[in-house]
Amino acid sequence: MSLPIINNLNTPQSVPEVQTKYRRIVTSIPVPESMPILEALRKTEPASFSGQPPVVWDRASGIQIYDKWGNMWLDWSSGVLVANVGHSNIDVVNAIVSQAQSGLLHNYAFPSEIRAQLNEELLKISPKEFDRVFLLTTGSEATENAIKLAKAHGKSVDGDAKTNFISFDQSFHGRTLGAQLAGGVTSLKEWIGTTDSTFFQVPFPDGFRTKDTSFELFERTLENYSIQSNTVCGVMLESYQGGGASFAPKKYVQELRKWCDHNSALLIFDDVQGGFGRTGTMFGFEHYDIIPDLFCSAKGFASSLPISAVVGRSEIMDLFGPGEMTSTHSGNPVCAAAALANLKVIQQQNVVENAKVVGKLLQQQLSTIRDEFSEVIGAHHGKGLVGGLHVVKPGSEIPDGALAMRTVRRAIEKGLMLFAPVGFGGATIKVCPPLVISKDAILEGAAVLREAIEEALETR
Repeated sequence: MSLPIINNLNTPQSVPEVQTKYRRIVTSIPVPESMPILEALRKTEPASFSGQPPVVWDRASGIQIYDKWGNMWLDWSSGVLVANVGHSNIDVVNAIVSQAQSGLLHNYAFPSEIRAQLNEELLKISPKEFDRVFLLTTGSEATENAIKLAKAHGKSVDGDAKTNFISFDQSFHGRTLGAQLAGGVTSLKEWIGTTDSTFFQVPFPDGFRTKDTSFELFERTLENYSIQSNTVCGVMLESYQGGGASFAPKKYVQELRKWCDHNSALLIFDDVQGGFGRTGTMFGFEHYDIIPDLFCSAKGFASSLPISAVVGRSEIMDLFGPGEMTSTHSGNPVCAAAALANLKVIQQQNVVENAKVVGKLLQQQLSTIRDEFSEVIGAHHGKGLVGGLHVVKPGSEIPDGALAMRTVRRAIEKGLMLFAPVGFGGATIKVCPPLVISKDAILEGAAVLREAIEEALETR
């Protein structure tokens, strides 16, 4: 569903000049001078990488993104939920520069002081039950490792009889093989061919696509699959479903925690998108008042460079011996320095509290927009500084990816940076600004989004 947006924006569009505190658009979009760059990328990269609006980023600072031709966007993307403390945060930049100049750029799995410091700091802000951190590079690596640990734990409990792994429909855990086997978007794993017979998805209780939000639905679905509870090694869910910013009911998750305890199955939270303040709590799973057995972090972990982590208890994390669970770039010292600085900024500058307070305003604005355009926005989901507007065909629940794409197109032309629609049917407009955003920037962005929806509707 992502390719049409770049095709629609292929020809420069004539748009009115925009000049506000947070936005400046002085050229047509895409910028005519940027076309050679876009064409060079099309010729050298796979088509799958061309799904975003054709804005050639030159630099980014705080909550704004700039190109070389005088345009400036208010960022409501965080570079896909990465820049939690803002783009190019000076403390993060200084940490990267200092580590790069120190003489240590890479050390494989050999010990380093910066890795030890980062592990300790991450454990300080994690639930007290956790005592192990495995640093990796991407969210996919983290979720793959969590699956590996769940399978190994199941084997330690009941040999080869405890191998079934449960996740949720419409979930997204990454693009590598294991992550997509656990993922709940069928079209994303058609390339695999024969799927692993131990991976199963159950309905995600979002209250919109799945009306039944009772935990009994989970149990009934396992029965329909003929899965015995004692054969499940692990259950993994996102703190919120990334495709739609959709949260499960607290009661449901608490019942799931009890179910996992009763059946000696690991409860794993994919907190890749939800962590480090995004939802108004340090970790997204905190909204459910439970403690998982493992959780996966990435994206906002460094607000910049690629680094991820799996956090858990020693009896699970130590199931593999020396050399049996490593990664070439695990805890890369430059990435670790960025992450360590990022954690300090988050705590010292009250970033989580800002996400909570300003996030209430964002959710109010998105809820109002949903009410204003209820014929074509079927639902609004979110918490803190992440939200999703689920775009539908008029008066139905059928996703309308085309309308969502036109809305994003108009927003980009007006100076509001969004990434291509995601979620079910490619029809959810995802809103996720840096966590340092101010209330007036939220109000300005919301006004632009309203205009973009109105104009997208006019061009149907």
